Amino acid sequence: MQAAPSIQKLLDELERLPGVGPKSAQRMAYYLLNADKASALRLAEAITEVKEAVRFCSRCFNYAEGELCEICASSKRDQSAICVVEEPRDIPPIERTAVFAGVYHVLGGALSPMEGVGPDDLRVAELLKRLAAEDVTEVVLATNPNIEGETTAAYLARLIKPLGITVTRPASGLPVGGDLEFADEVTLGRALEARRPL
Repeated sequence: MQAAPSIQKLLDELERLPGVGPKSAQRMAYYLLNADKASALRLAEAITEVKEAVRFCSRCFNYAEGELCEICASSKRDQSAICVVEEPRDIPPIERTAVFAGVYHVLGGALSPMEGVGPDDLRVAELLKRLAAEDVTEVVLATNPNIEGETTAAYLARLIKPLGITVTRPASGLPVGGDLEFADEVTLGRALEARRPL
């Protein structure tokens, strides 16, 4: 039996969300149908507001509601250290560690020749302009630990090292509570390379 047109439209839109299949879309749609009107309208209003208010930070390309994001605008951040990430969604996990106190630069993706993504498709030129204009002493290349991320990090390191700026990469290692027998060879190898004295 076909759903009513308005319900089908909602299901179709929910299924477009990443990670949402038909069953999840159906659960969400029926939750919204059973919720009171005020709850559904708050969700719709939040979506509308975020689409109208949020833009990219003019300096680092993180999400922002003003010209600069909260991190770039903060006087408490170490402006001499820039952590380079692929997407704005990569910043919150790093922030939750409370270990990195510098600022960020969002590339907008990673190099992927197979998909036609080259350096000109990323915010590499903007990063190099920042490095020339700002007093930066360290760049942390926190791209994803996959082929594209590793390629991007290697490419950026070749561009940045001649500028006399320290280039670092987060160590890849074993998760706390993990078992060695389940670790892949690359992760285990990196953990051993990045070993430190106790």
